[in-house]
Amino acid sequence: MKKIVITGPESSGKTTLAHQLAQHLKTQAVEEYAREYLNQLGRPYVEADLEAIAKGQLAQEQAIDEHESGILIIDTSLEVIKIWSEVRFGRVAPWILEALKKYKRDFYLLCQPDLPWEFDPLRENP
Repeated sequence: MKKIVITGPESSGKTTLAHQLAQHLKTQAVEEYAREYLNQLGRPYVEADLEAIAKGQLAQEQAIDEHESGILIIDTSLEVIKIWSEVRFGRVAPWILEALKKYKRDFYLLCQPDLPWEFDPLRENP
């Protein structure tokens, strides 16, 4: 299975692109797990939550990967969680670093914000 990651900063159209690309290629898109996790958290996130988010993201990918063949579109990746952790906490959990070495992707599409930033309670940077 070929894995295509859609990545980039907040409000750069990643989710929209992931859905449109999956529809065009007649495959599935793996949703960004961080959004689901943070919506259910009920408190400000802490450093340990980023590892939980990374594990949840991979679990979603693996669940779809087992039932699909061909191409899988992934809305964000562990690289984003690594950068998020470095910026917010100044370090990265060893599990995330090891997972980055272990789980390889085939292609990355880097989105650039070319549309107005939209407020979202989960976004941190306009």
